[in-house]
Formats: sequence, structure tokens, C-alpha cells
Amino acid sequence: MRTVPIELSRHPASPPLAVAVEGRCVAAADGGLEVQFELRGDLASIVLPPAGAPDRLDGLWRHTCCEVFLGHAGGPDYLEYNLSPSGAWAAYAFSAYRVPAAVPTVEVPPIRLTRTDGGLRLDAGLERRVLALLGDPAVLEVGLTAVVEHRAGGLSHYALHHPIDRPDFHDARGFVLRLPLRAPA
Repeated sequence: MRTVPIELSRHPASPPLAVAVEGRCVAAADGGLEVQFELRGDLASIVLPPAGAPDRLDGLWRHTCCEVFLGHAGGPDYLEYNLSPSGAWAAYAFSAYRVPAAVPTVEVPPIRLTRTDGGLRLDAGLERRVLALLGDPAVLEVGLTAVVEHRAGGLSHYALHHPIDRPDFHDARGFVLRLPLRAPA
């Protein structure tokens, strides 16, 4: 994945943690998306879910989990992917801010966890056809986020941008990464 990583910031209302989180998202050659998150720092201070089957599970955000929010300028609808270091995942659709839509039928996103010199990297692929749920936009508005569970208890919330005084990854003003999917006409 050739892009510059983007540092996610910890929400000021979240407990401090000696962990940094970076994210990347690029359009893949097959028309899907490739996402990558890297956690660096004091990984002994966080809880990582144990490896498991690549099952679709709700509530992954209650523990260490990476998330991708996909919106577009043409409307209030958006998608959410939860990607756990365990290999579990979830995908959701919303017709407007926190208004659930039909759960999308999507393929299991391949999730790969790799130990690096400085930390832990999660790579995942999101299929092309899921973007059709957003009307195949020319440009995606992306929010990269992460929830990190503390070994001592509590959660820290990381995002590209925190638009309000409490963590809220669903706020579209946090979808600040603009990702062109095709050349403008």
C-alpha cells in the first residue's frame, strides 16, 4: 500500500494512553478499498482480542477495534466497517446520522494482523460492490477511527478528526479524508 500514513488523534475526553495510531486508505486496483491501521507504542498497556474465526460480530467497538466510515458528498447515507485484530468484523449501513438502514450483504473482508518492529499492523480489503450502496460516488469521504482498550480498564478513541466534545465517529464532519475513486468527467 503506497500512501503516507495519517496520524489519528486521541479524543481529548479519552483517557491518555502511550499508544499512537496511524491509518491509511487507498483505492485498490480491483475497485475496492485497501485500509491499514498501525498501533505503535506501549502495546503491553492495551487489550488485544484473541485471534479467532473471521466471523461477523456486533459490538466489536467495545474492545480494541479499527473502524472505517465511508460517506459521500451526494447524501447523508454512509457505511461503517468494524475490523477487529481478532479477525472478526461487522458492516453497517445508515440512511442518515445514526439511522440504521438494511445491513449490507458483503463478503468477509480479509483481515491480516502483522507484528512490526514498532507495533502491530492491521490490513483489510473492502470489496468494490459495497460502494454501490453509496451510489458509486466519484469521491469517498472517509473517516478512519480506532477504539483502543486499556489493560487497566477504559477505552481511548482515535480519529482523523473529532468534531465535537465527545467521541462520535458517526459525525460526518469527521469523514475528512477525500479519496477519489475515478477521474472527474
